[in-house]
Amino acid sequence: MKARGRDAGPFDLRRVRTAPLAGRRSLVGVEGFGRPAAPGGRLDAFLDGLPDFLGARDLRALAAAVAGARRRGRGVGVAMGGHVVKTGCSPYVLDLMERGLVTSIAMAGSTAIHDLEIAMVGETSEDVAAGLQEGEYGTAEETGRWFAAAASEGAADGVGLGRALGRIVERRRFPHRRRSLLAAAARLGVPATVHVAVGTDIVHMHPACRGADLGEATFTDFRIACTVVAALSGGVWLNLGSAVVLPEVFLKAITVARNTGHPVGDLTTGSFDMFRMYRPETNVVRRPPRRGYSILGQHEILVPLFHAMVLREAGRRPARGRRSR
Repeated sequence: MKARGRDAGPFDLRRVRTAPLAGRRSLVGVEGFGRPAAPGGRLDAFLDGLPDFLGARDLRALAAAVAGARRRGRGVGVAMGGHVVKTGCSPYVLDLMERGLVTSIAMAGSTAIHDLEIAMVGETSEDVAAGLQEGEYGTAEETGRWFAAAASEGAADGVGLGRALGRIVERRRFPHRRRSLLAAAARLGVPATVHVAVGTDIVHMHPACRGADLGEATFTDFRIACTVVAALSGGVWLNLGSAVVLPEVFLKAITVARNTGHPVGDLTTGSFDMFRMYRPETNVVRRPPRRGYSILGQHEILVPLFHAMVLREAGRRPARGRRSR
């Protein structure tokens, strides 16, 4: 139905009131602009020259939080999805562990599998499509056998799955063990936990897998993670690429800690991933912390950049910790 009344004509913009630009509040100024580094220049010059806006500002603030937490003797926990290993970023986390800048690590089952395979043969991440048609996907003998052995050892000794895997890598002297995060954690005495969702990992199909061992070992790791989180007041928790399992583990560990008289206050968190996802955003960045940062991008770019920023911030004053020999 045609509206009644006069047809609308062009608005007379001469009636709009304007104001001087100088009096307006602006969110972007040239003082925050990036400064391109010269060819062959130092890394510090590149980091100093990053723009002081949005993601770059958050990344810088998160790196400063990590360095600051370690100066005060507070913990820094890193939770990792499988892609951290698959994109070649293990050495950066391992280096931060050795420097005492990361004080605990948590892994999904897939992360631990990739870490174990790297230690054994220097390779990981099979071609799923190629093996799926023939029913061969995920049936690597050694991977499943040693994972099952670690579950059995971790359950029997009460040390959990992460520590047992690291001990096996070290004890068997796998050729690429120096690339293994779990082995490094065992050498350094850094808490390393593996959180398994039964049926989601290739090793659960292996004939040697025993559900009772797997459940007991990963349950011990959950309790170790609760101990880690309970002592995290004034510290930092970073979630690198885990979309579901580790954000959920973190939320439950926070609940256990606060329920038993550990407030876990003044906490800084960060989530690194290619997209904003519900559980990392809600369970890690928004709900528990005092300050939370969401850093978007590819791990193989962000993790090395963050590593460099943390070392630069930590270099301003020595951080507490030790290097392995």
